[in-house]
Formats: sequence, C-alpha cells, structure tokens
Amino acid sequence: MTDIRTPLNDAAVRSLKLGDTVFISGPVVTGRDEAHIRALEMSRNGEETPSVLDGCVLYHCGPIMRQNADGDWIVVAAGPTTSARMNKLEPEAIRTFGIRAIIGKGGMSKEVAEAMRECGCVYLAATGGAAVSLAEGLGRCTGVQWLDLGMAEALWSFETDRLGPLIVAMDAEGNSLYEKVRESLVRDARSCRRRRRSPRACRPRRRSPSRASWTCGSG
Repeated sequence: MTDIRTPLNDAAVRSLKLGDTVFISGPVVTGRDEAHIRALEMSRNGEETPSVLDGCVLYHCGPIMRQNADGDWIVVAAGPTTSARMNKLEPEAIRTFGIRAIIGKGGMSKEVAEAMRECGCVYLAATGGAAVSLAEGLGRCTGVQWLDLGMAEALWSFETDRLGPLIVAMDAEGNSLYEKVRESLVRDARSCRRRRRSPRACRPRRRSPSRASWTCGSG
C-alpha cells in the first residue's frame, strides 16, 4: 500500500504501477458530466475556469452533502460514478487542465488511456457500494462551485484524509487492468470455441449382451 499526497507531479504519477493500492491525502475535486461540460465550454470560450481543476485529482462522484446551521457542508455519502459516462469528455479535460489522477469505477476508454499516457495521469478504481466509508476519507469540504447544476453535478472541493483504498487500474504508461481482463476473456472464449469444434472419437460400448450403444469420448 502507498500513501500519496496531492497535488501530484509527473514523477509521482508515473511511479504508480498497475495494481498498486493507494490512499490519497490532500486536495481532491469531485465532478461528473455537467461539470466537465461547463468547464470545457468555458475553456474553449477563453473564460477563466476554477483553479481547483488545474493539476487536480478528479473524483467521478455525485456526493450527498448536508449543510450545517453555520453554513459548512458535510459529506454524507460519496460513492463512485461509472466513469464511462465521461469517456467523450475526459481526454480533452485531461489535456486542458492537466488532471493527474481520476477516481471512479468501471474504467475508461482507450482514448482516455492515451490522454493519460500523454499527459501523466492515472485511473484509480474505487469500490462501489462503499459510499459511507469513502465519504469519511474525503474528509473536510473546502468549497463548492456551480451549485446551480445541482448537488450531484456541482464541483465540490475536499481536503482528503487517506481516501481509499484505491487500485491503480490504468497507469500512466497506457496499461489497463480492464483491458487485460477483456483480452483474457477473449482468449478463453476462443479456446472454448476451438474445443467445441474439435472432433471426438466415438467407440461402441456394450450395455447388455443384447444391445449396444455408442458413447463419445476421447477413447
């Protein structure tokens, strides 16, 4: 297990290897579809974007938040969102904002993996169904932007305290655990098809002196 502190630099990101287990402490930002769309539109239009996005660790998450009487926000639950929802948006976001790590579930496309390899970014898989324990790791909420998008789609900032465990499922060298699993399943399926197509020898077997039956086998 590796404890890492954000913000991350290129060397720290590229030192993480496929399958490593990590815990993150330091600034982390949550953002989903709508936050991506708004940030990219602002950037394309030459508008100033939130500085928390620059070189950030981005958590694909729509947290459930509660506001105290004094105005402070408390995170109640923070399970990962399926990252494939952001496949079309993430390559540009990585290149535009220099995102160093993405936390989510389910992995992302080859196009995202290429942007990660190019810019120095990793994908960290969080455990689905662990929204409460992950909320504890998110720690203190330090701010929110674009609350007009709704609680789940807003851009939330946190000062995390050992958020995890997280698995390096896509590294900064273009390797992916999801791709390895897919390739293994393809190999297994092809092997099964070959075995089904292979001819099997048949031999007669006497069940009784008066009747014979045919049994298929290897001999």
